[in-house]
Amino acid sequence: MHTHTERCVRAVQSKDARFDGWFFTAVVTTGIYCRPSCPVVPPKPENMRFFPSAAACQQAGFRACKRCRPDTSPGSPEWNQRADLVARAMRLISDGVVDREGVPGLAARLGYSTRQIERQLLAELGAGPLALARAQRAQAARLLIETTPLPMADIAFAAGFASIRTFNDTVREVFALSPTDLRARAPRSTPGNTPGALTLRLPFRAPLNPDNLFGHLAATAVPGVEEWRDGAYRRTLRLPYGHGIVALTPRPDHIACRLTLSDLRDLTVAISRCRRMLDLDADPVAIDDQLRTDPLLASLVDKAPGRRVPRTSDEAEFAVRAVLGQQVSTAAARTHAARLVTAHGEPVDDPEGGLTHLFPTPEALAALDPESLAMPRTRRTTFTTLVRQLADGEVRLGPDSDWPETRARLLALPGFGPWTVDVIAMRALGDPDAFLPTDLGIRRAAQELGLPSTPAALTARAAAWRPWRAYAVQYLWATDSHPINFLPV
Repeated sequence: MHTHTERCVRAVQSKDARFDGWFFTAVVTTGIYCRPSCPVVPPKPENMRFFPSAAACQQAGFRACKRCRPDTSPGSPEWNQRADLVARAMRLISDGVVDREGVPGLAARLGYSTRQIERQLLAELGAGPLALARAQRAQAARLLIETTPLPMADIAFAAGFASIRTFNDTVREVFALSPTDLRARAPRSTPGNTPGALTLRLPFRAPLNPDNLFGHLAATAVPGVEEWRDGAYRRTLRLPYGHGIVALTPRPDHIACRLTLSDLRDLTVAISRCRRMLDLDADPVAIDDQLRTDPLLASLVDKAPGRRVPRTSDEAEFAVRAVLGQQVSTAAARTHAARLVTAHGEPVDDPEGGLTHLFPTPEALAALDPESLAMPRTRRTTFTTLVRQLADGEVRLGPDSDWPETRARLLALPGFGPWTVDVIAMRALGDPDAFLPTDLGIRRAAQELGLPSTPAALTARAAAWRPWRAYAVQYLWATDSHPINFLPV
């Protein structure tokens, strides 16, 4: 996008928020970079320079605008719709891998040399992995400075900086303010109900329809791990340095996020996983425009545009739950999962009550007695094979997953058919083109709309919906009266 100068100029001049996160505008006369929707008077086109990332702007010597705060714009939707090396690297950087394992660790996870990764990231994003991770650390530091009373030394290390000096220098360079000045400028927020909780705003590209997004998460919530309370979806999070509890509330122009963390170093990872779970970096205008080209889908899109794909904060957890949900009702699947949580989950303290455990790890589930599972023997074999493969690393479902390879590995497991593989691809891997032509709800919806209802014919018709077939699934599911399609009261 940033190489199309005329399009970028038009987006900046019209203050089009749809392009926030797609590219950043640097102004050579002021030394400041902004998001396209910045409310200030647009600069002259000859003074604009366009970059693909905030890190690239910082590398070129520009500092963040204090009005539009480009560091808080939604992420690029590119990383959620692609499965190539750059997209996988960006998902891992967002998950904090560079901060924890360095660039060699990032390269090892992706199976490439550090030189290859640096070259490809520089070519596409104008910045290498260290610069991208540095920009993320700066954003985390700003959040902690503005939303907590923590001492600056604690914030420096929580945000991932190796020293207080590096923290001070980076904040001054990126924001043109010292950490103390940043805190002084921050609005005085009302204290939350939970001591020690961080209150954040998660931005998204409008429109966003929260009905199926939060309806799905709430209707399938596993007791002890998830709940819907007081208009918020709450769940426990297993994080690299500890655990967390998050409450997510849909608002007209953002998602209100309240995080309680056992270790503040997990802040950026927790935010990244919440954004991924709610599909907040999607580009709904591009998706809906593509789906509207099918006249039989257009009415569904126009009725409730902006549907997102409800995803997950823990890919291995979702795969286990997908197996538990094979050929049983939503209530039965929740019951099976709740038993596993009570028996094998890790207890946590919830200051607000209601949440009691982290979902069990694959290692804990691989060690259980298969005879204790109240399910048919064939599904028991499917379950035990999956958790063993996950525990051994034979099947990898993290943000670095190679989608075609992971699909092939899952299909090779006993009891894994196309439906199970595609629902994992859609909600755990994040494949925007995953499709469920054999799903009963999809076939019913297709029949009601006059679409082909046989899997082969429906798949052929859905070719025109690519690469957004996972979003078409959400619109088709929404024709049913199942609780997953409605925002809980």
